[in-house]
Amino acid sequence: METFFAAASPDYTPFWILAAGVVFVILSIVKLRLHPFLGLILGAVLVGLITPDLPELTKAGGFWSDNPGASHFTQSINWAMAGFGTLVGKIGFVIAMAAMIGMCMMESGAADKIVRRLMDALGESRAAWAMLISGFVLSIPVFFDTVFFLLIPLARALALRTGKNYTLYVCAAAGAGAITHTIVPPTPGPLMIAENLSQPAGNAIIAGLLASIIPVALVMWLANRFNDRFKIPLRETKGSSLDALGKIVEKKDDELPGFCLSILPVLLPVVLISMVSFLGLAAKLGVTISPEVKTWLEFVGNKNVAMFLAAVIAMYTLARQRGWTMEKLGEAMGAPLETAGVIILITGAGGAFGSMIGHSGIGDTIKAIGVSEGNTVGMLFMAWLLTAVIRAAQGSATVSMITGSGIMAPIIASMLEAGTLGCHPIYFCLAIGFGAFPLSWMNDSGFWVVQRMSGFTEKETLKTWTVMLTAIGVAGIVQVIVMASVFPMKPDKPAAKPEAAARVSSVPASDSAAPDELRLHRRR
Repeated sequence: METFFAAASPDYTPFWILAAGVVFVILSIVKLRLHPFLGLILGAVLVGLITPDLPELTKAGGFWSDNPGASHFTQSINWAMAGFGTLVGKIGFVIAMAAMIGMCMMESGAADKIVRRLMDALGESRAAWAMLISGFVLSIPVFFDTVFFLLIPLARALALRTGKNYTLYVCAAAGAGAITHTIVPPTPGPLMIAENLSQPAGNAIIAGLLASIIPVALVMWLANRFNDRFKIPLRETKGSSLDALGKIVEKKDDELPGFCLSILPVLLPVVLISMVSFLGLAAKLGVTISPEVKTWLEFVGNKNVAMFLAAVIAMYTLARQRGWTMEKLGEAMGAPLETAGVIILITGAGGAFGSMIGHSGIGDTIKAIGVSEGNTVGMLFMAWLLTAVIRAAQGSATVSMITGSGIMAPIIASMLEAGTLGCHPIYFCLAIGFGAFPLSWMNDSGFWVVQRMSGFTEKETLKTWTVMLTAIGVAGIVQVIVMASVFPMKPDKPAAKPEAAARVSSVPASDSAAPDELRLHRRR
């Protein structure tokens, strides 16, 4: 009898490997102060080293293969680099284009134009809504820090003019910007989640925008509460005197580009990328689309093509406003691409860590213990809590999303294969995204950006920014669990695949796997 139970008992080794990898990444970043890129890539190698049996890496598409008789250490390094290269190949170009779009919109005045038009349309009495909508829209293609740098002088100028509501303006802009930055691609975090969980970018954009409605309403409610309760005054900040703020509202509108041209780099990629998802919906509804039209729409709706077109428009706008030559424009792209390079390195390292976790066999263990069977709520909450713990421990929302999705990817893939996933994978994308909100405090660079630029004290920032982001995260996971329970959209169990066809990492349906994709084979 003891022999029978010993044979039937699942192997929990992958869980210990997972725990060791997560602890190493957190400690390396928090205690050893390593750059997240090094922490994640070394964590990937560590996971490979303590995984008893790694697959054989077969050369394909320019990647290297394991030499005959390669040591386990060499295999660990090779697989880490393969995971890094695969993920960078998928989303590196998109991140680079997003950085260029953000810089061009700032420097050309396009972002300022969007804010002004919203101010004109809503009026000064609804200026807080203008700040909120501006933060929400601009943070879709532009990094949060950049958006906040743009909006905080406007918030300060508004407060100087009206003599009130400074806390309201700051919290509305910051909270809304944080929402789209964290749950709506093409910013790196949510884009990485979608790639790891094999969800088309269009689906992730649509789901993120829909899931942000309640959190945005919560942000406005909390911003009003904070404004009434704390009465934070407008203070001098480093590099921003109160006298200089008056000049912001005096800038002539004709010095800025037109509104349609200004907002096009934001809307175009969202529409084009989402359009591919609607093609799939149209097919299910029986709507016939000619093959030629479908091919063309899928091409322009490819996330790389869509972001490139948006970047071209943003660069054209900047060059026209400044009267720059192509040479000058090319030189100006150096700074945003340098910023994007760091983010791409971190994201690629996260891909290496996530793929290595998959090779540990954790998916097989999950299937063996049946933890996913009928436990949708528990699995969603686990994905959220795991991400939230990593976020609170090391500070970076992006790193927490990369790590959380990398850990959950093999688990969800295993559940899909077994037919035990209780809801659509897109709900897990949202759960992980909302897990990156709670407990933004002193170890988060975003905390210091908000604190220093706004002139809030550390205590005031904890009472406003930290509380607001934590509330968004909690409300978000509650919303996701309710929606997944009411509208699970449970996917069908996929057809069985040969073991030899297992892939390095899943590829979204909208992005066909390249013929040179890596292939792996388990050693027998």
